[in-house]
Amino acid sequence: MTKDIQFMREALRQAQEAAEKDEVPVGAVIVYKNRIIARAHNQTRLLKDPTAHAEMIAITQAANYLKNERLLQAICYVTLEPCAMCLGALILARVKRLVFAAHDLKFGACGSVLDLVSRKLFNHRLEVKSGVLKEESAYLLKEFFKRKRK
Repeated sequence: MTKDIQFMREALRQAQEAAEKDEVPVGAVIVYKNRIIARAHNQTRLLKDPTAHAEMIAITQAANYLKNERLLQAICYVTLEPCAMCLGALILARVKRLVFAAHDLKFGACGSVLDLVSRKLFNHRLEVKSGVLKEESAYLLKEFFKRKRK
């Protein structure tokens, strides 16, 4: 099993936890030196905060762990393509690499709706890999929204 799959499975566990709490099932983990230093899932409903996305919470945890606002050698694994807000935060945090599972055809900022990663707009560019365990992530999302519509 590759490291990307191993860490994405941890992000999927976070997404499942979100679903169990009636939150949109998105999970994220941040890895530094092959060790998970942050785990989070969406908490927008719980916290009544539209910015409480999994990535945002994980970034805060990782920065606190490292005692630094720069996550220079960190890798973020997230089950859904980040939105513009979350991608902006990952760029500002100087995350080295982003690995995501499923594309987000409504809000995705890594090429699905916007492409903020391949253009040289910012002073920091992160490596991006998509599609790791995308079927599992997409299934969680589809089942969640199917239940919500009933």
